[in-house]
Amino acid sequence: MPVVQVADAKVHYTTSGSGSGPALLLVHGTGSVGAPVNWGSTVPLLDDERVVIAPDLSGTDATTDDGGALTVEILAGQVIAVIEDAGLGPVDLLGFSMGSTVAAAVAALRPDLVRRLILVAGWAHVDSDEYLRNLFTVWKRLGRSDAEAFSRTVTMTGFSRGFLNTIGRDAVEAMLPNMPPTPGTLRHVDYDLTADIRPLLPRIQARTLVVGCLQDATVPVEHSRTLHAAIAHSAYVEIDSGHVVMFEKQEEFVARVRDFVSAA
Repeated sequence: MPVVQVADAKVHYTTSGSGSGPALLLVHGTGSVGAPVNWGSTVPLLDDERVVIAPDLSGTDATTDDGGALTVEILAGQVIAVIEDAGLGPVDLLGFSMGSTVAAAVAALRPDLVRRLILVAGWAHVDSDEYLRNLFTVWKRLGRSDAEAFSRTVTMTGFSRGFLNTIGRDAVEAMLPNMPPTPGTLRHVDYDLTADIRPLLPRIQARTLVVGCLQDATVPVEHSRTLHAAIAHSAYVEIDSGHVVMFEKQEEFVARVRDFVSAA
């Protein structure tokens, strides 16, 4: 599997699929498991007509670095390096949750590498939202003191109540290990608390789709609406799901992505 050196990080990424269409690069959200847990069931639904690239950024188990604090510039630099190393740019770039802040930064800093941009369940900063600031702070505290409570909390806020009740107890319990509070995960949470991409949003030139999740108890849908308002000429859609929309409403999510990247 490909690895690219970026400063002190050895960034792992995967590629799958083929086809003549622009490559699609998926940027994962918070959590040390990274791309496999975010995109494992989604990639096969998207790689039939194009190459799909899925990097694991610093903080994940697959990528090694010095363990220092993460910034927008560091993570965006890793995605830029992956695009260049894969040699498939300009790409269609999709970021989920934490990954939306990274994807937006890449589009702003290197417009030559991004054809289209999709931001899913994202935010620009947490300073003015006491709910989000406190939620990430609770994650940070629980991650250091009670691993089970951390995993239950992120599962509870990651999905809508209706979805959790529909899949049932055994399935919910099976999901708990998907986001363990490793040191890498907690580095991501620290990043979530401090990242601020507001100055970069006016610089985005790529055609952009912002996807908000109506029942999102992690990042309230108002943050997606704010991103849409800040990105000139962006399109906006809402999906009636919790935060992890690619699991909860997979068919609708994939259709939205396909329609946007395929439109003339």
